[in-house]
Amino acid sequence: MLAGTASPVTRVVVADDQDVVREGIAAMLDASPDLEVVGTAADGRAAVDLVARTRPDLALLDVRMPVMDGISATGLIVAAHPTIRVLVLTTYDLDEYVDRALAAGAGGFVLKDSPVGDLVDAVRLVAGGAMLLGPRVNRRAVAGPDRQAWKALVETLTPRERDVLDGLMRGLSNTEIAAELVVAEETVKSHVSEVLRKTGCRDRVQVVVAAYRGQVPTTAR
Repeated sequence: MLAGTASPVTRVVVADDQDVVREGIAAMLDASPDLEVVGTAADGRAAVDLVARTRPDLALLDVRMPVMDGISATGLIVAAHPTIRVLVLTTYDLDEYVDRALAAGAGGFVLKDSPVGDLVDAVRLVAGGAMLLGPRVNRRAVAGPDRQAWKALVETLTPRERDVLDGLMRGLSNTEIAAELVVAEETVKSHVSEVLRKTGCRDRVQVVVAAYRGQVPTTAR
């Protein structure tokens, strides 16, 4: 870094209905020099309004909140502010929450009991454009009984289609994948279509969930 050049600061909104949890997470994130909490909220509706006012880089939202849950809030935030990333925070390691969070447009899903360092890293990664599931979710996926069937499907992809799948799993847009692979965006769209066709997935969200879990989607069976 050049002398006098400040590193970029990621601006974060934190929403959780438990005061102690909300303020504790906010203090923990603020302790990192590259992170700044620009506001907190106690329910999903307040979080949506706060994001609209402060325009953070990332919103960290609890799943279970009054007035509006975190997943519904995620959908509204992503629809209104496509460049703002959302990381969903929950106590509950349930498949339904993973599916709904990703379908709503969340870039990640992390458990409240994750180590402090893991939570801070998750904020940085998702704010930077990665797609992230908590480690317990990932371990469960790797242990899934359908892993071999999914692996067989992936092996039908060409090397370039696998590169595109990797980009999808990191939450990249077609434009971003095209820039990374140095190909035309139309080429990426064609590869995405082939990835969906070969894996039997109906859309980008389903193929990301299937890839993380290592499970063939029911639509492909």
